[in-house]
Amino acid sequence: MSRLQVVSGKGGTGKTTVAAALALALATEGKRTLLVEVEGRQGIAQLFETEALPYEERKIAVAPGGGEVYALAIDAELALLDYLQMFYRLGGAGRALRKLGAIDFATTIAPGVRDVLLTGKVCEAVRRKDKKGRYAYDYVVLDAPPTGRITRFLNVNDEVAGLAKIGPIHNQAQAVMRVLKSPETAVHLVTLLEEMPVQETVDGMAELRAAGLPAGRVLVNMVRPAVLDAPVPADVRRTDIAKALSRAGLGGARKGGRAEQLVEPLLAQAADYEERVSLERSQRAELAELGLPVHELELLAEGIDLAGLYQLAGDLRDQGLGAL
Repeated sequence: MSRLQVVSGKGGTGKTTVAAALALALATEGKRTLLVEVEGRQGIAQLFETEALPYEERKIAVAPGGGEVYALAIDAELALLDYLQMFYRLGGAGRALRKLGAIDFATTIAPGVRDVLLTGKVCEAVRRKDKKGRYAYDYVVLDAPPTGRITRFLNVNDEVAGLAKIGPIHNQAQAVMRVLKSPETAVHLVTLLEEMPVQETVDGMAELRAAGLPAGRVLVNMVRPAVLDAPVPADVRRTDIAKALSRAGLGGARKGGRAEQLVEPLLAQAADYEERVSLERSQRAELAELGLPVHELELLAEGIDLAGLYQLAGDLRDQGLGAL
């Protein structure tokens, strides 16, 4: 299992939820996982029902077996201050620049700088070791930008390295890309069994591969359970359905009764269900053509709360995505 797990997906697919569940799954059996967000939405804090995350690594959960999940919300401006201090020893001067608005200018106007700072901070956490030479975290899970932006987000360091031929910026960009384009990293895409998310997933994986970034797995979220074992026979008789409904206590069997009134709406629902199942089958076939492992997470009818998050983490572990 790669040490840096990048999770992306089309908006609305639940990528932050899946990233959080993956962090819990990887923290099983005493492992330490860092869950990182870079979009400033504080989605991780909401999922784990905790206060807003500061720009520091904070323990937010304990996984089965005693593992720990830490979280970090990266602020691009503060990351730039770290960068200035690390490479130029401009701690005090950097703070002065922030007061003058230079930090905000650099992170919002300068092309690619924000993404360089964000990915750089993530890769620093991946490479960091303690005094005994052990990695600070067994796994780092990045809740990354959506699929439409993920390749550019991860590959921006190549662009910066091309602009800065020498010096700390060049070296930093090269170090980051060595992590992102190595087996240490896996980029997973979250999707739903719907046409638009699946097409974006297929296109996204093609872009990742073209850029030399390591495609990981496809994580299908919010999969609805099967209701019927087989399609409703085309020659089924309405009277037989009405009698079955009557035997189930849903109205009398007389003509025009409650049971008979339920037949047509029931058949319409069955037809809609069969249409959806057929569509989902075709979407699964498209995902299979990617040649990547595909994992499915069920739709939780009660919505996502902390208990649901642990349930999804358990599902991922059962599918082989837990700590190794």
